[in-house]
Amino acid sequence: MELKDYSDALREELAAITRFANEEVARAGQMLAEALDSSVQLALLDVLSAAAAEITTELDDIVVEVRLAGGEPRFTVSHTAPEPPAEPAPAEAGDESGSSRITFRLPDALKGRIEAAAAAQHLSVNTWLVRAASQALDSPSGAPRPPFSRRGPGQRITGYARS
Repeated sequence: MELKDYSDALREELAAITRFANEEVARAGQMLAEALDSSVQLALLDVLSAAAAEITTELDDIVVEVRLAGGEPRFTVSHTAPEPPAEPAPAEAGDESGSSRITFRLPDALKGRIEAAAAAQHLSVNTWLVRAASQALDSPSGAPRPPFSRRGPGQRITGYARS
């Protein structure tokens, strides 16, 4: 799709409008059209992007995007894999009105331990993780423990230890 074709058509329309005007007005119209050329192309690109986004919202598992290739827009259509249905989070004391989905990566060994702990309590992994996160955040100190930090030069550990 050549955006230049559309901006050239707009320039020709402006020239047609000013053809009955005197030479100074016609020249001013031509200069305006040339000055607006890049702005018109950007506006057309915005329209194409908005249209692609609107089409995407209407389709279930298809994404329509506008990409620039060599300075010209190209439409790409891709299929997305449908997400598996989310397991509903347990209702906790009515303090949350909705639920959110996150994705995170963890080591296989830790995943296995989480699955075993959830199975031992006859809970789903999701429910077990929600409870574990809630308990960690509701600790007696009121805040989760800070993660381990690496000590840099000039930092010391002092105190007593028993063996």
